[in-house]
Amino acid sequence: MTELAPGFLWGASTAPHQIEGNNLNSDFWANEGRIPGMERSGDACDSYHRYREDMRLLADAGLNAYRFGIEWARIEPIPGMVSRAALAHYRRMIETAFELGLTPVVTLHHFTSPLWFAQEGGWLGERAVDRFRTYVETVAPILDGVEWVVTMNEPNMLAIMAGMARAFQNQQADGEWQSPTLDNEGPRPPLPAPDTQIGERLVEAHHAAREVLRERTAAKVGWTVANRAFVARPGAEEKKRELEHVWEDLYLEGARGDDFVGVQSYSSQWVGPDGIEPYPPHPDNTLVGTAYRPDALAIAVRHTAEVTGGLPILITENGIAIGDDARRIAYTGEALEHLGKAIADGVDVRGYLHWSLLDNYEWGHWAPTFGLVAVDRETFERHPKPSLAWLGETARRGRI
Repeated sequence: MTELAPGFLWGASTAPHQIEGNNLNSDFWANEGRIPGMERSGDACDSYHRYREDMRLLADAGLNAYRFGIEWARIEPIPGMVSRAALAHYRRMIETAFELGLTPVVTLHHFTSPLWFAQEGGWLGERAVDRFRTYVETVAPILDGVEWVVTMNEPNMLAIMAGMARAFQNQQADGEWQSPTLDNEGPRPPLPAPDTQIGERLVEAHHAAREVLRERTAAKVGWTVANRAFVARPGAEEKKRELEHVWEDLYLEGARGDDFVGVQSYSSQWVGPDGIEPYPPHPDNTLVGTAYRPDALAIAVRHTAEVTGGLPILITENGIAIGDDARRIAYTGEALEHLGKAIADGVDVRGYLHWSLLDNYEWGHWAPTFGLVAVDRETFERHPKPSLAWLGETARRGRI
């Protein structure tokens, strides 16, 4: 058994666009109507109205933390016009978490931006960093009492998604949209590496947001990185280091000076002399086509600790897209065992937040199910799976 630090967070994560519904003013919502192959998010899980019910499911299961996001497109639907009602809504969510004994982990940007921001040039627009800074200044007053704030979710994946959306809009891409979080729909070209020009701008925006939050809140500030958990074939160590810089380390280096960094891990990939190897076909592959690799979480936290110089780590996403909930429990249990060994070896991990609380909209697709809770998309009735109770019992033990 690995003993955990007092105050260790146990919970689950969500993203606003994936669960709230009707995010009408966002760039992703607009793309859903234009890009071939994108299913619409629509009402999603109606969590904009049902957030208390969702939080109570976590609290009643014995968990003590909930990561959720604030949607910029709701706060500032047009430039300079701030919705006080939207600010009050997200403040009510924060207060509901406190009331239910949940530590809120609040994400300020989770892939989606206001449509007007995208039309200005998105993250490569001349005013991008100033626009984001102003948004964070607007939101800062409602973060009173919040201990953990994520400025931006997975900037390395955001850099890919922004580049892909731009290619489709400029008619430079063939075929249908497939979210970079999916790898299962037949032959596809290799996933493009994150656009480093966008990535460098995201690092700049993150640092601007960090400065604002440190001036105006008492929160711990960081961002989250999608960890590929690369493993080198013999002779491919240099290629692995080269790929790690483009895919992860640019963003992990951007986290230096933060209060924590979020690790987000699902699977692992081999790197050979020619680059990243595709996931081999296997009966255990997940609904998004990734390999069943619960050991990836420990690979990710060890690499993150090495690159950031031992920055405190919060596991902000770890999970599996699968229909068999018993396999979800098995995957998560083994991932936690590997995590416990990393903690015992001295990696500073402050919490574990499972992805996801709900079966939700997977960035253009509804089929993959990551949730601890199933959602009836007609009635929005929540159906907790055995994995939710299992994770709550794990949290009550207070050790891995």
